Amino acid sequence: MVHVPFVDLKTQGHELLPEYQAALASVVDRAAYVMGAELRDFEAAFAQFCACPHAVGVSSGTDALILAYKAAGIGPGDEVILPANTFMATTEAVTHVGGKPVVVDVLPDTANIDPAAVEAAVTSRTKAVVPVHLFGQPVDMDAIDAVAKKHGLVVIEDACQAHGATHRGRPTGSLGAIAAFSFYPGKNLGALGDGGAVTTADAEMAETARVLRNHGEKTKSNHTVVGYCFRLDNLQAAFLQIKLAHLAEWNRGRRAAAKRYDQALAGMAGVTPISERPDVEAVYHLYVVQVDDRDGVRTRLGEAGVDTGIHYPVPIHLHAAYAHLGYKLGAFPVAERLAERILSLPMFPEITPEQTAYVAEQLARAVAP
Repeated sequence: MVHVPFVDLKTQGHELLPEYQAALASVVDRAAYVMGAELRDFEAAFAQFCACPHAVGVSSGTDALILAYKAAGIGPGDEVILPANTFMATTEAVTHVGGKPVVVDVLPDTANIDPAAVEAAVTSRTKAVVPVHLFGQPVDMDAIDAVAKKHGLVVIEDACQAHGATHRGRPTGSLGAIAAFSFYPGKNLGALGDGGAVTTADAEMAETARVLRNHGEKTKSNHTVVGYCFRLDNLQAAFLQIKLAHLAEWNRGRRAAAKRYDQALAGMAGVTPISERPDVEAVYHLYVVQVDDRDGVRTRLGEAGVDTGIHYPVPIHLHAAYAHLGYKLGAFPVAERLAERILSLPMFPEITPEQTAYVAEQLARAVAP
């Protein structure tokens, strides 16, 4: 039986293994494991990739969000507006810095935050808004910026799924006051473990993130604030720099696969792909469609050898962890409807035309009455 994996991390790993081995040997030979040249070199390269003056490597995407929120001045009592359709890290990082998450609904076509809902949620306590470039699809940043400017809000990008995506030609990571990226292995730019980064054009914010990630240490044995142990290891930084050289090519591979899916699914009854805005270039961390009887469709695809995912089956406001916010079922109908219908199809740079054609063929069968 044909098998199409949801994601393929092995191909890249095998192709780059000699470079990984050389990087490992170099780090081991010098016993240079933490806060060294590899980290500095990767930070400089990633900052350039994001067209942003500063990049600060950290231990995970969640830690990047925490540091971005801290650097932006989020603290106890501050309200932070974010979408109902996102990964838990977006929200829990707000909680960790003492802020209050304020959840709003999303748009039905892109599944990204609804700018009108953002404006409706602003209060005198609102400090920031977090546009999440979900699935690698950039948010309508013009609309978000207009709301933020009107109400004096800090724009903090959650770019954890959007490495290399652009809005009106500008890369994610450079579109707000500060941004957070994840280098979880399955991301478009993934480490061989975990990692993340903060990017910003603000030198003060960057310095805050740098100091906080290393126990609040500004200079050796001089701890100016209470910080964290959120460092990105040199070895992971070295691996990431090796992969960064290929990221633009890999993103082109994802966009080519998405175009094939778009063409194959156009007009297919019962299937609605998440759409790409005309003013963005998405990088398709995920290729997501909406279908009725999602769980049944997923089962039938699995039986045909097609692996799929669901991102995300439970909106933020319906998790037990945030029951105390008081949101109930029905509060955000678009996000709730999406959670019932979204299905992520196989997507990775090396996916072949034959594989995408097979997925589309089996999807047509799976949704047929």
